[in-house]
Amino acid sequence: MVMTKNSLKNSNENKTENTPLKNSTKRKNAPRQQKINPSMVDNTLKCRHEMKYVITESKTAAITKFIQPYVHYDRYCKLQPNHIYPIVSLYLDSANLKLCRESLEGHKNRFKLRIRSYSDDHDYPRFLEIKRRINTIILKSRAKIRHVDIDRLLSGRNINPQNKTDEDILRQFQLYMHSINAGPVVRIRYMRQAYENDSENRVRITFDTDLCYNIQNSNDLSLNGRNWQRHSLKGVILEIKFTGRYPAWINRMVECFDLRRRSMSKYATSLQNAHALGFTAPVIPMQYLT
Repeated sequence: MVMTKNSLKNSNENKTENTPLKNSTKRKNAPRQQKINPSMVDNTLKCRHEMKYVITESKTAAITKFIQPYVHYDRYCKLQPNHIYPIVSLYLDSANLKLCRESLEGHKNRFKLRIRSYSDDHDYPRFLEIKRRINTIILKSRAKIRHVDIDRLLSGRNINPQNKTDEDILRQFQLYMHSINAGPVVRIRYMRQAYENDSENRVRITFDTDLCYNIQNSNDLSLNGRNWQRHSLKGVILEIKFTGRYPAWINRMVECFDLRRRSMSKYATSLQNAHALGFTAPVIPMQYLT
């Protein structure tokens, strides 16, 4: 059977939970998060190689010690008392979940569409993101918009970017969205600790924890609220991103900690997870629902 986006539902019959945003699984009383400066979170590697791993918390602690001579906290982590910050993304897809299926099928050339936020403050900007894979290269484009413009964007109306330099990316996002008639599918939230370096060969290492998802067809981009479900994934998602040659010290790290690279799409696996819990009817080929 093949599932369609119309079968996705916000089920709250004995299966949903209110999962409040936490600063850390171990720091329930951690100080409040400071606001993110938009100029800081826009410091992304736009063209990069990317490797993903799922590791244990004990291995996470060992790896963070190993990488300290080579990288430092990113600028926003430095501002946080516990060096970790929240991310929430609203993923868009077609009615037959074309982008999800292409991810699960391992297409070498594919893209994702999402709207990302770091705060529930409506005065804080939102970010449109196009994440494209071309063989082994990841290309990431983003444009800053206002929260009040999300409804207009998703209803097909034109909006203006906050920065004139983002105008081409905004129009490209709209073109991709209209080409598959994409709309909201799922909201995904997690906590991130990020490290980066300052050399010409840029490296960024992130550890993502507390992965949750919220099946929806609305434009809600809030960090909290009802119907959040904790992802069944056990462990921490480690992502290694670099722009040039493969650094020798990363190779030593991978060998030292016996890291096994794996495909890990937060978007696609959240839909798989939702299906397993009965929140959706089948929407992707059954072989991907195990």
